[in-house]
Amino acid sequence: MEEENELIALRRQKMDALRARGVAPFGQSFETSGSVAEVREKFSEGTPLRAAGRITAHRDMGKSHFLDLRDATGRIQIYAQAKELGPEATEIFGLLDLGDFIGVEGTCFLTKTGEPTLKVHRFEVLAKTLRPLPEKWHGLTDVEACYRQRYLDLVTNERSREVFANRIAIVRETRRFMESRGFVEVETPMLQTVAGGAAAEPFRTHHKALGIDLYLRIAPELYLKRLLVGGFNKVFEVNRNFRNEGISRRHNPEFTMLEAYWAYANFEKIADLVEELICHLAATIIGSLQIEHHDAEGKVTRTINLTPPWRRARYRDLVCEVAGADWFGLTSEERRAQAHLLGIEIQPQMADYEVTQHIFEKLVEEKTYDPVFVTHCPKELVPLAKQNAEDDSLVDVFELIINGQEIAPGYTELNDPFVQRQRLLEQAGEETQKIDEDFLLALEHGMPPAGGVGIGIDRLTMLLTGAESIRDVILFPLLKPKQG
Repeated sequence: MEEENELIALRRQKMDALRARGVAPFGQSFETSGSVAEVREKFSEGTPLRAAGRITAHRDMGKSHFLDLRDATGRIQIYAQAKELGPEATEIFGLLDLGDFIGVEGTCFLTKTGEPTLKVHRFEVLAKTLRPLPEKWHGLTDVEACYRQRYLDLVTNERSREVFANRIAIVRETRRFMESRGFVEVETPMLQTVAGGAAAEPFRTHHKALGIDLYLRIAPELYLKRLLVGGFNKVFEVNRNFRNEGISRRHNPEFTMLEAYWAYANFEKIADLVEELICHLAATIIGSLQIEHHDAEGKVTRTINLTPPWRRARYRDLVCEVAGADWFGLTSEERRAQAHLLGIEIQPQMADYEVTQHIFEKLVEEKTYDPVFVTHCPKELVPLAKQNAEDDSLVDVFELIINGQEIAPGYTELNDPFVQRQRLLEQAGEETQKIDEDFLLALEHGMPPAGGVGIGIDRLTMLLTGAESIRDVILFPLLKPKQG
């Protein structure tokens, strides 16, 4: 800490020295030839170009200097000679530190090693940094510091920059894909009078002017379905959802979803769409349908194969594969005893279907890495899905499992207002105020049969980039405030 304070004091002295020479340490706008990546694309020997960025490397060779300038798009080398700059500019150049922002005007040339380089004719100080960047990064040893100071993580960690560049591309390409299939992007409310569309604990707030409590949405589903009632046949939203629940490597209270609805389709057509979308994203952005995941040392821990067609299997069949062929013929007590033998902890208050779901989560979902569409789930698990025509204890749904977690649930949507009301009542229990009466009113005006899906963008990014924690793919994950 004492050494850091000395470095900060030295940088402040340099800032004062700049001011004493009439140089503003926090400069004005600077016209560039584009981003660093665009400057590299335009590079041609002898061509004059202008670039700006942060100094991330400095090789002082006495009367000449080689520096790296970097922005979010990449790096370019610059070369400065005292003879070219003159004594005053050279003196100012000597007051620069790693991390400072400068703008340069120069001429393109190739070094003896073939490195594209700008020979500086003129430069401007754009921002003086008062605190040093981490000296040796390689990913901070304090992982939490990466999340708390994401800006430093992005400046100094190439892997992190790559992950977020891919996330940006995933969202952008998802929008393009959906629009190319005839879907239109819409926006629905984040503040809702009833938190519906999922079984989750909402965040509550209060609107002073109306004098009412409101909730941050846990899902956009019920509003998107209102649009089906209104005549939109294909809609999607890339939305922010909020759930006042636990935090883990797979859960953040604020997260991003793609949610889409397709009139006159069913869950099987939606599964085809999802498979096509994810394969398209993998091929277009990652460049392969074989996705490698690595440990901290960079060794491949597993390879996920996204090559279509993906397996489709019924929920019951998958449970029987791990819990025994007679599982669904056992009594409630026998199932609990069998769960104990399988090493699965069951809570006394769990309903019978919850016991089965716990077996599924621990022995099927968490151990499934290549894609599987799990279909025909118990109706208790999905109150907004249409019942199966052949077995009314099941609903026409899929849960897409990849990399040991659910990536996307998809349904044939329930459009019977009477059955929907009953399902919502069963879900709400005694808390009937949680039922969205306006949504039920909309259903009574007629909603076409439809298929729908929600895809977790954060988990999808984890899958495609090999990230092991959701915090690694969210720029600013929620953290407990730092004490002291």
